[in-house]
Amino acid sequence: MEPELEQAIGIRIRTLRVKKGLTLDDLAAASGVSRAMISRIERAEASPTASLLARICAALGLSLSAFFAEEGQQASPLVRRQEQQVWRDPETGYIRRSISAPGTASDVDIVEVEFPAGARVSFPPHAASHGMTQHIWLFDGELEMTAGETVYRLRPGDCLFMPVGEGHVFHNPGNAPARYCVVLDRGGR
Repeated sequence: MEPELEQAIGIRIRTLRVKKGLTLDDLAAASGVSRAMISRIERAEASPTASLLARICAALGLSLSAFFAEEGQQASPLVRRQEQQVWRDPETGYIRRSISAPGTASDVDIVEVEFPAGARVSFPPHAASHGMTQHIWLFDGELEMTAGETVYRLRPGDCLFMPVGEGHVFHNPGNAPARYCVVLDRGGR
């Protein structure tokens, strides 16, 4: 991850935490991420994985898309591809592009993901994400989604609806990257 992006992520987490009146201990308890790790991320000494960042965001009442939206950015109904926020997970190398126009009043976030062959990301159950739902729409490759005890194998064109807060696992069992869209509904958060 770019050093500037690591620093921006750390500053954004600290700013949101302080704005909500949360201590490091409060955020650690709410997110299930250790106080030490949150502190290291805030100081840009560690790059959060997708799973960790999603848990921290949920505890702050945000989706990843809302987290990456620039604060104070003028809302526009149009966001050009070159203006869309792109983030690379340091653990798996997956690339996440925020498609939705930031700063709008919508509770829906649209995200495009390029998921490397063999990659796996686990999002454990988390109370702060309850009420959020998502559609996973696969464009290319293969995707195996685990929700609870159920495993779904998606092929291009398939779309899976699932709650976010109950935990799930994204896995690409194929030999080629998977490309898919996540349509996240924050449920009026």
